[in-house]
Amino acid sequence: MVQPRPLPSPFDAQPFRVRDALSSGLDPGRLRRRDLQRPVHGVRVGRGYEGTLVDALSLVLGTDQFFSHSTAARLWGAPLPGREQDRNHVSTAGRGPLMRRPGVTGHRARADAPMTTVRGVRCSTPEQAWWECASVLGLRDLVAVGDHLVGRSALTTIDGLAASIRPGHRHVRVARAAIELVRVGSESAMETWFRLALVDAGFPEPVLNIDVEDPSGTFLGRVDMAWPEYRIAFEYDGDHHRDREVFQHDQRRDNGFVVNGWLVVHATALDASRPALVFERLRQAFAIRRSSPARSSASAQ
Repeated sequence: MVQPRPLPSPFDAQPFRVRDALSSGLDPGRLRRRDLQRPVHGVRVGRGYEGTLVDALSLVLGTDQFFSHSTAARLWGAPLPGREQDRNHVSTAGRGPLMRRPGVTGHRARADAPMTTVRGVRCSTPEQAWWECASVLGLRDLVAVGDHLVGRSALTTIDGLAASIRPGHRHVRVARAAIELVRVGSESAMETWFRLALVDAGFPEPVLNIDVEDPSGTFLGRVDMAWPEYRIAFEYDGDHHRDREVFQHDQRRDNGFVVNGWLVVHATALDASRPALVFERLRQAFAIRRSSPARSSASAQ
């Protein structure tokens, strides 16, 4: 079989519109060869391309259209549940036609809907994306998106999220419930999940991602969640903790915590589905501290 001739730049490295390729002089027959995929009507891309459908859809957005809801949240790097990780939401601002393409959920937005660009793609602002997600996410997932947007990414503030809520809208209740639970400091969706689950289980709300020092001021380590007055820490160990170097670092750090009187309870993804055992360990840690309180000389910042 004769191999198709290579496409010229820039068509060889990214999705492109058929009309742009034709206007550049490419033969129509070349665009029908099997080495090209058709992610959406009017767009082609090489079969080795590893991008997402968003890359292709961005080429066919109308001037009044933009990515919204969980798709915009994904563009802002927010964690999403599995059911929303691959969904594509496109909103039309004003009265223009909705996008109706396979794999796309079209929405109607106000003509003045807040939008911006990220990585060259039009999408909802961080605040607007969070508000839109109230219609497609459950409470805890919405809190996790909010934690990301106000956390290390510093894309907005809790007040900014609260200002995006539209009174009288049918999803206002879940948004208002979520805004009360969003916190600065959570660095992953699982940290958010465990924080909410801990509070629901009756534990005091923890301080998030703090640096811990010994009485002399020497840095011991950073912990996901802590109750400094009790010298108790709660750590979520994701898959990256299986790496040998990360594991060894964790062991050295925990040794420093132990000799300085800290109790560290570790949790994994398995505990998220069955948290009773790890919560019982944490209750035991609190029982120990309450029966013999930690000395006030402990230092945590």
